[in-house]
Amino acid sequence: MKEEYHKWYSPTLSKDIEMLVFGHAGYPVILFPTTSGRYYECKDFKLIDSVKWFLDEGLVQIFCPDSINELSWYNKNIHPAERVKNHIWYDKFILDEVVNPICHEKGLAKVAVAGPSFGGYQAANFAFKHPEKVSHMFSMSGAFDIKSFMDGYYDDNVFFNNPMDFLPGSNHPDLWNMKIVLGVGEWDICLESNQKLAKILSDKNIPFWYDERKWAEHDWPIWRQMFPHYLSKL
Repeated sequence: MKEEYHKWYSPTLSKDIEMLVFGHAGYPVILFPTTSGRYYECKDFKLIDSVKWFLDEGLVQIFCPDSINELSWYNKNIHPAERVKNHIWYDKFILDEVVNPICHEKGLAKVAVAGPSFGGYQAANFAFKHPEKVSHMFSMSGAFDIKSFMDGYYDDNVFFNNPMDFLPGSNHPDLWNMKIVLGVGEWDICLESNQKLAKILSDKNIPFWYDERKWAEHDWPIWRQMFPHYLSKL
């Protein structure tokens, strides 16, 4: 399985960024880490190993960019307004420095996005904000309401980065073309969040697959089962 390490200075974020890329060819999948996870987390917890066959066969190529959650949602040392602004810079970074170059290189209009836990939020938020850039969204035990990180603060920036708020009013036509999977465990701490997002999608008649796994908790073992299943849908 081919693995490449990339490091570059991000003009968007004004800092060095690292990323691992797995596979030699195939459809691009942007895979976000969990809450405080780094670009190597999905490798360390064997999520990459769980889809080794797809990588070896050249069916997919997986890009694991770093996160800046410690500078945004989880940074209690700055005002909530600054937290969400930092995330907006990260969203711009993913679009301009990760997704757009990949699309240009591969001659594609769209990519797939995926992530476990808080990576599921990252995948969903990016996909629903930029549906013209996302063909598939695979969330594994994601949570989709970030108001709890805002200490009661709320503004337009929070609204437009909170899928539970902005998605009901979004009518971008590509939302109805996206292949959406909401994976969650029966005993998952994010079960209710997935049920709420599923209702929003249902109310809008946006096609999706709600995949609730029995006897499963919010942890890597179920995500290692989900991810290859979801990639098989590509």
